[in-house]
Amino acid sequence: MYKERIVIKVGTNVMTNKDNRIVRPVLRNLVKQIAELYERDIICVLVSSGSVIAGKEVLGKSKIKNKTQRRQVYSAIGQPRMMRLYYNIFNDFGMKCAQVLPTKRDFSPGVHRQNMINCCEGLLQEGVIPIANEDDAVSVTMSMFSDNDELASLIAQLIGADKLIILTDIDGVFTGHPDSASSDLITNINPEENLDKYIKDSNKQEEEGRGGMGSKLDYAQEAAANNIPTFIVNGKTDNVIIDIIDGKAVGTKVSL
Repeated sequence: MYKERIVIKVGTNVMTNKDNRIVRPVLRNLVKQIAELYERDIICVLVSSGSVIAGKEVLGKSKIKNKTQRRQVYSAIGQPRMMRLYYNIFNDFGMKCAQVLPTKRDFSPGVHRQNMINCCEGLLQEGVIPIANEDDAVSVTMSMFSDNDELASLIAQLIGADKLIILTDIDGVFTGHPDSASSDLITNINPEENLDKYIKDSNKQEEEGRGGMGSKLDYAQEAAANNIPTFIVNGKTDNVIIDIIDGKAVGTKVSL
């Protein structure tokens, strides 16, 4: 039996450089930490963005004018490419991974939700790391997840995770714009706390993702309200996930 279950969400901005190209060493560093946790009997579910960027790298500039359809095409092309990257890296560490592509209906009460639970539980029992991403290729716009932050929060609640870790490209939630010298890192947040005054200037939308800091905070607070301590941290920092598990003070912690 595993001592803990951790859900880790990695955003587009973490895994890409300034030219919007996927940086493989970042993915490798992420998997290395997941492998180290596995050796400690801590198993992870990875919620990963990146399929749209990966598809764009393959296809280049699309001729499709409709933004939703263009995103579907990029995602359909990019998703297998992302999984090939992850498969090869996990394999290098002697681990197995699996693709899970949920839609929002999979979290509504009923047979779809139960199937989702059965899938995740089966993979975890076998020691396989589920890699989840919204199925952008078939999702209906009006019932899509807001972004993968919402998906990560829902999965954390679905499997009764012990922690949710949201990796972004800044060090956490700040009292103002992250680049401002007068801004301070907020280290602890209560799920009921209203932080609109802090995040209005730093709600940066991801280039090819849909989430900004406001979204991350909303879903972090939702998970924390359900007794899942949630951390918003810089995914480009070496061993940041291990530091959290070791109890070091990094990023912003949202908890009761």
